[in-house]
Amino acid sequence: MFENLLAFFRNPADAKYKTPLPQADARHAIGALLVRAAKADHSYLFEEITLIDKVLAERNGLNPVEAAKMRAACEKLEKNMPATQDIADILKDAVSVDEKEATLLALWRVVFADGIKREEEDLVLHQIEEILGVSRERAQQLQTQATNNA
Repeated sequence: MFENLLAFFRNPADAKYKTPLPQADARHAIGALLVRAAKADHSYLFEEITLIDKVLAERNGLNPVEAAKMRAACEKLEKNMPATQDIADILKDAVSVDEKEATLLALWRVVFADGIKREEEDLVLHQIEEILGVSRERAQQLQTQATNNA
């Protein structure tokens, strides 16, 4: 282990240590979806990152530093799971209907955090709604609620 540490400081590119991919559990899948939604418009803004940290902290009982670390792990998971379907499938049977709706509300809050509504974001969120099995009517109510709270 000491040799690996020395190797890293000599030449980080040659070091064998890589940050491990986080476990694809429901908590991290929700975080990865939040990141995916924020990046849907090909920009990842401070307002979105701040809101993701807030959502992760509130939903997981984390302090701000822990939430930021969890978001970083979720960013890595999002990057390594290219299909939104793969991420959402983790949640499909793992969380309750209330949790799915709370996740969808958080997703809409994140995409509205930058104050700009984009079609790419709508498409990603409608795909997630369908995968999670949230009815179109209920999804519209959640979207309206997020818009009013933005």
